[in-house]
Amino acid sequence: MNQTRIGLIGFGYWGPNLARNLHAIPNCDLSAISDASPARLQKAEGLYRATTFFESGEALIDSDIEAVAIATPAYSHYPLAVAALQADKHVLVEKPLAMTVAEAEELVELAATRERVLMVGHVFEYVPAVRHIKALLDKHAIGETYYLYSTRVNLGRIQTDINALWSIAPHDISIYLYLLGQMPERVSARGAKYLNGQVEDVIFLTLHFPGGIMAHVHASWLDPSKVRRLTVVGSEKMIIYDDLAAEGKVKVYDKGAIRATDPQYGEYQYRLHSGDIAIPKLPLLEPLRMECEDFVRAIQTDSRPQTDGANGLRVVRVLEAAQRSLESDGLPVAVL
Repeated sequence: MNQTRIGLIGFGYWGPNLARNLHAIPNCDLSAISDASPARLQKAEGLYRATTFFESGEALIDSDIEAVAIATPAYSHYPLAVAALQADKHVLVEKPLAMTVAEAEELVELAATRERVLMVGHVFEYVPAVRHIKALLDKHAIGETYYLYSTRVNLGRIQTDINALWSIAPHDISIYLYLLGQMPERVSARGAKYLNGQVEDVIFLTLHFPGGIMAHVHASWLDPSKVRRLTVVGSEKMIIYDDLAAEGKVKVYDKGAIRATDPQYGEYQYRLHSGDIAIPKLPLLEPLRMECEDFVRAIQTDSRPQTDGANGLRVVRVLEAAQRSLESDGLPVAVL
């Protein structure tokens, strides 16, 4: 079986998860790992003895590998991805793809020129629950989609180099773009810097999509509870996706409000209905394993992964517009 030799840059917060999954894929060889921390590198050496280790991402990129997975701080994604693509390596980079639209566009163009796979770790697009909701929306099973809102909060993993918008919200933005299959026309965002006065610990982001569909994100690492919940409201049914639920992660509520015109008075009347709750049976698959397999498959079959560079660029377009709104005290900003 042909094996793709992949090197992992970064063995900190998310890197160990990528390493575990890449190592387990039969047609993938986790050939190299790099990290600037001696302690983290020593930990990796104890787990993956057949792997070569490097103290820098640049040294790893120069080694005899075919592809690179980048799990480093957000501001290093762009320079490392550029270096890897220029060295003719395929690249999987954690979200966000880059910190500006210009950087993201350059990466997409460079990958196309070099004929390399460029993929972004928008892992929630591989979650069976999210894919099930996508199928429901595509076949209009909930009627007309009205609005969506999500809460992604926790107490912890406080960051100082990047705000909650760029750190946490990319998950929900990628979910919204995937579910609705379109870009928002404009966004508005507000937040606050409570802990160190440097970056926003909490953000409230609203996205306005064509057709009047509205989506909202509440993201924070300063909250008493860990919550990862998405609600989709339609004209005929409504959906709640609770990622932390032990079972029944997706619940489809046969609830809605039907508007009708009273012929006698010509005024709008509303009829509420509340039916059964459907809990679909979802496959027990690890989304990150599916993401890594998609990356390897794209390399070996010269195909496009689901969360390719263009996918990552779209999310960065939303993030950059939201950052401008955040800096303008919530003024709406067009997504270009």
